[in-house]
Amino acid sequence: MALPYRWQWRVEKWKNAMRGFFGGEQQPRPKICPACGALVGISATRCHECGTSLRFSLTALSKGLSGLFGSRAPVTSILLVVNIMMFGVSLVATMQAGEAGGLSILWSMNGEILDRLGASGPVPIFYGHQWYRLATAMFLHLGLLHIGMNMMVLMDVGPVLEDLYGSARYLFLYTTTGVLGFLLSAFLGNNAVGASGALMGLIGAMIAVSTKRGGGHMKELRSRLISWVVMIFLIGFWIHADNYAHFGGLASGFALGKLFVDREPMNPREKQRAYALGWIAGIALLASFATMLLHFTVHLPMQPR
Repeated sequence: MALPYRWQWRVEKWKNAMRGFFGGEQQPRPKICPACGALVGISATRCHECGTSLRFSLTALSKGLSGLFGSRAPVTSILLVVNIMMFGVSLVATMQAGEAGGLSILWSMNGEILDRLGASGPVPIFYGHQWYRLATAMFLHLGLLHIGMNMMVLMDVGPVLEDLYGSARYLFLYTTTGVLGFLLSAFLGNNAVGASGALMGLIGAMIAVSTKRGGGHMKELRSRLISWVVMIFLIGFWIHADNYAHFGGLASGFALGKLFVDREPMNPREKQRAYALGWIAGIALLASFATMLLHFTVHLPMQPR
């Protein structure tokens, strides 16, 4: 059975890489600048058009990482995978604690397990200075219903904004709005987990985009988004969800949507700025998870959930 074209291309690329590794001869080829797309010389170390380094640059590294996932929305795919992985870890730990039996898997996880995995709360954040929780809490969920609804929204809204802003700025948007949502929530005394603050940030950015563009379609989209937001807040009040995090994410997402240009970065300077934002967000997330692992055995008392 023939492989799909994309996989044929990848296999050929791997073959060429292995040939070079084992000493096979390869003809030198011209290079393409990852920032502006200009064709440069075989031995060039810097692009003659935009000045980007061809040996190392955030643009080249970011494009290489995006290509590993073979998707138009690689960051959304990564976020989905990490959310599912963290849910799996919390579920296994809850089962080992003798809980999560029967239908309780739909809405109940062990509170202490979630605390150790980085749930948000005022005591550990403001008194224990465990600021990493503002990020790790975005990847924890209370049950199958919780993660199921959030991941449906992520896969519905995420690829649209990632395509609009580019993967780097999209990651910055998602991370920043999620962190600010939990910061407001913790400041007002809430213990919380879930991706909904960051997801509300995406919705806030979409509302901002619709306000900057004219036409009946944008007006209709804005109306539907606002109706969606109202429904989310009403459901939040009904089921006692963390509407503080929802509001923090929504407001910060709207603000960033107003600031960001409604297109992918075009010139080298815009690309460098966008990739810098993406790497700041990515490094902050990795550092947060690493710190969570270091603090995993340290338990601070949390308020009752």
